[in-house]
Amino acid sequence: MSAPANVPPRTTKTGPDEVLRRLDLAVSHKLDGLLHGEYQGIVPGHGSELGETRAYQAGDDVRRIDWNVTARLQEPYVRDTIADRELETWVIADLGASMDFGTAWCEKRDLAVSAAAAVGFLTNRTGNRFGLITLQPSGLEVVPAKGGRTHLMSALHRLTTTPRAGEGQVDLSDALARTAAIARRRGLAVVVSDFLGDPESWGPALRRVTTRHETVAVEILDPRELSLPDVGVLSLVDPATGRTSDVRTSKKLRDRYEAAAVQQRAAIEQGIRQAGADHLILRTDQDWLLDIVRFVASRRERVHARRAGWESR
Repeated sequence: MSAPANVPPRTTKTGPDEVLRRLDLAVSHKLDGLLHGEYQGIVPGHGSELGETRAYQAGDDVRRIDWNVTARLQEPYVRDTIADRELETWVIADLGASMDFGTAWCEKRDLAVSAAAAVGFLTNRTGNRFGLITLQPSGLEVVPAKGGRTHLMSALHRLTTTPRAGEGQVDLSDALARTAAIARRRGLAVVVSDFLGDPESWGPALRRVTTRHETVAVEILDPRELSLPDVGVLSLVDPATGRTSDVRTSKKLRDRYEAAAVQQRAAIEQGIRQAGADHLILRTDQDWLLDIVRFVASRRERVHARRAGWESR
């Protein structure tokens, strides 16, 4: 299997300044060029200033229904909003022990840093602000939202140089609750995690974030989390507890593992969908830049399709 065109730089083998330089070049020369032409960045924001009303269409956010117009016309109508000229972006980056894992071209942690950097560079415009919350077993670290490239580079440098997590679990719901508490201004929230915790725990917290912010859930995935190789006896280490187990990778075990992985991913997808967030999957064995471009293109097609349907009425 050949390497993808764009492999995230390894944060554990490359200096933080070199990591950020390479990510800046990748985003500026490739992503920003492909996505240039609209202010919307990663996803189009709804904004907070009220605009015109239009008939409700499948896929619209029910929270934007204009009940006065709906009652008067006897059919559902939603009220569009005017996009804010200034955007406040918050990135919630999960750097728990499970992110220090990777069997393909990088570790999940490297991909998380790359995703956070891409969001920062793409939204770094005059007047925009960038905030960062990093999550580890030891607790949360908050970088307040501020504007300017110097602040952005400082925040990303802190993210890149964050030491590896020790043993212990992370509480994604706690990080999301903190985000909802401190991010009062409507904007963009990007949650970068493998979402391996219980969706019943982080799902409601994610929902509270989506009620105020345009939210993107970036799921980081490694292919070994989907299936096990047929290699005889395999030593497995739980990164959260440090426990080691030797298992025989029989066909029965591999089938059970794959079935459990399918159920887990379905639960994660359902939790994100029910929370009302957009879902972007980045894999350690795929081109992450291309996946982001496809995600943004798909998002814009849905928005344009809704607008075209509204204008044709």
